[in-house]
Amino acid sequence: MASDNYFQLFGLSPHYVLDNSVLEKTWRELAAKVHPDRYATASPAERRVAMQWASTINEAYRVLKTPLNRARYLCELSGCDLQAENNTRMDEDFLIRQMEWREQLDDAREQHRVDVFDSLEEDIRRTRAEMHDTMIRLIDQKHDYEQASGKVREWMFVEKFFQEVQSAHHDLNDRKN
Repeated sequence: MASDNYFQLFGLSPHYVLDNSVLEKTWRELAAKVHPDRYATASPAERRVAMQWASTINEAYRVLKTPLNRARYLCELSGCDLQAENNTRMDEDFLIRQMEWREQLDDAREQHRVDVFDSLEEDIRRTRAEMHDTMIRLIDQKHDYEQASGKVREWMFVEKFFQEVQSAHHDLNDRKN
């Protein structure tokens, strides 16, 4: 079962587009092989190894099942260091979009406008779908991991911002109820 590559571990080709049913089926099969119940009478060392494998399998599944995490992982596998924590370079159009979203969020908060939250969330959902399509094109079709890395950083911002919007929207709904 030895493999440092999550795709190899699951017997999958390293592509952005995956068959989620195959991924889940394989995860269940692998997890069953190292389930703690199977090692109840094993030595402490064997139990520890099984637990480490279970942890690796679960982490691999977590990464591969989530499109953003999978895109990030593929970029890193190709040798692109995302430097997500300190590389904030982004496309100028995307930066302008960020500013517009921030203004909309501020307006929605200040004016207590559920309709503005709804509109903003829908715009972000469309952007997420665009990011997904971009990853298919850049990773699976063009194999341009360098450009994909920049788009992954943008997508990471989108996900974080979406959570912020949903939280603010939820807070507004709580205050109204």
